[in-house]
Amino acid sequence: MKILVTGATGFLGSQLVKALRLDGHTVIILKRSTSDCSRIQDIMPDLITYDTDRGQWEAPFFEQGRIDAIVHTATCYGRNNESHATMVDANVTFPLKLLDVAMRFDTPVFLNTDTFSSAPVRLSKHLQPYNLTKRQFREWGKCLADTSSLQFINIRLEHLYGPYDNMNKFVAFVIKSCLENQPELRLTEGKQARDFIYVDDVVSAFRALLAHATRLPAGFMEFQVGTGTATSIREFVELVHQMTQSSTVLKFGSIAYQDLEIMHSQADIRPLLALGWKHQVKLVDGLRKVMADFK
Repeated sequence: MKILVTGATGFLGSQLVKALRLDGHTVIILKRSTSDCSRIQDIMPDLITYDTDRGQWEAPFFEQGRIDAIVHTATCYGRNNESHATMVDANVTFPLKLLDVAMRFDTPVFLNTDTFSSAPVRLSKHLQPYNLTKRQFREWGKCLADTSSLQFINIRLEHLYGPYDNMNKFVAFVIKSCLENQPELRLTEGKQARDFIYVDDVVSAFRALLAHATRLPAGFMEFQVGTGTATSIREFVELVHQMTQSSTVLKFGSIAYQDLEIMHSQADIRPLLALGWKHQVKLVDGLRKVMADFK
């Protein structure tokens, strides 16, 4: 297949493009000329690249022939104090423009990366505008898919983690704090439950959906990607603390829950299981892999 990927320099996108190349696909990526390509430096010669900030975002459709699928992983969370306008441009306007041109050139499949509103409290202040933009684009995708031959597959990710993730993410932050034996780690009571899924399992879900795309019906479809098991934040942090043999004092209850805190988030993975997909990495094994990267 000839696959166009956005967000290829990011945590998930970089792992995905490597897997797609190993599967023998032709991979085209849209990035910025200023993007940090360190995660994919080793495979850059194998990729066809275009820079969106140089006006090249439509060029693949004119120059590369028919594109079989678009995998959209690029996103702006607002963690770096980006303006609301910047978030709308990144999460709604850009993918909608990409969707419009894809439909003009008869690209049949669009895989959209979406997330549950399930980040722990430390990052939750960013979630409301972020979730609004993601919901707006999801609704656009549904609208266009329902009125055309487009196949819009919305992939709702649970709490993704793995090596080489950003340090401001919850899993990386907790592991780093414990490994460094920080004096204390301030937390909520930790009764929120999250479905933690390792990045390799998420990549395999994307691969499964691409492999089955031609056999799935046109229109809008949604798949939830997780392990199907929720773990409380308290249990998760205590597990990391134990595995790292940390002296950090865990101060549960020192941070209040947010007003809109989601207390339970867990994927319904039955539709993915029906396609033959199954997650492979247990939480403790995934954490070992992340810790090995830190060390």
